Amino acid sequence: MTTAMPSVVSTPMLYPELFKQLESVRWDMEKDIPWSAFEAHSLTDEQAQTIKMNAITEWAALPATEMFLRDNRGDSDFCAFLSIWFFEEQKHSLVLMEYLRRFRPELVPTEAELHEVRFEFDPAPALETLMLHFCGEIRLNHWYRRAAEWHTEPVIKKIYTTLSQDEARHGGAYLRYMKRAITNFGCEAKAAFSKVGVLMASARRTAQALHPTNLHVNKSLFPRDTVQSRVPNPDWMDQWLNQQINFDAIWEGKVVDRILHNLSLLLDRSFKTVQELNRYRKETAQQVAQELAASVKSTSASVPSLSVP
Repeated sequence: MTTAMPSVVSTPMLYPELFKQLESVRWDMEKDIPWSAFEAHSLTDEQAQTIKMNAITEWAALPATEMFLRDNRGDSDFCAFLSIWFFEEQKHSLVLMEYLRRFRPELVPTEAELHEVRFEFDPAPALETLMLHFCGEIRLNHWYRRAAEWHTEPVIKKIYTTLSQDEARHGGAYLRYMKRAITNFGCEAKAAFSKVGVLMASARRTAQALHPTNLHVNKSLFPRDTVQSRVPNPDWMDQWLNQQINFDAIWEGKVVDRILHNLSLLLDRSFKTVQELNRYRKETAQQVAQELAASVKSTSASVPSLSVP
């Protein structure tokens, strides 16, 4: 598999259209967040602490963007789209910090706490990373929907609902680039997407939450090489998911269903279970191996033999 995605010139650019679409529904922090509806008695200290952790986690869009730009240097269209994604993800961090600044100023993250989650990610295959973040947007959409239900204060409920809608739109944009990748890279893209899809749809089998901010991304910094390991309370996510917003098997099932549904549309085959997707993964991996072997054989055959007198 390639690490950096090859240059893309064979399909129309997606960035101009995505810019128009996302700009048309972009929310305004001052006008669209009902700050005056704040109810002090409805915000608990426990809830405020989770807002701080989410604000710091969202800040990790900064190193993720640096990673994307580095590993997709040959794809100016996708890198241009990242200007939108990065802006909106950093805005998520900002609106959560603004909420704390107004109503819990002692919990506003410091610049040092934010900078702690900015570290270099190891190079990774571009196609797999694209799929990983597509799944991450689906998962975060569901996490934030559940957080909006758990919170009792109306302003933060509105904020989490707003963020969840952004994450869904980002997932849709990533899906457009995945469709383009299949057009350009064929079976290699299908193999990459199905491989990561199996991983990200198998969260029930793992002890940790399967989201990009919770995965190991820099071997030299292990064990502090995940975003979540570098926030002030590294254990907060498990508590947030399992004890606070109660992201149970029903909600996890919704995430898996969305991943399988979108992959069914993307790969033009119905996947009802992770097992079905895994079988497809094995098929495409075998096909990629066969194509590679045929390419090597063809290259070898085209090289003239040298005779030694």
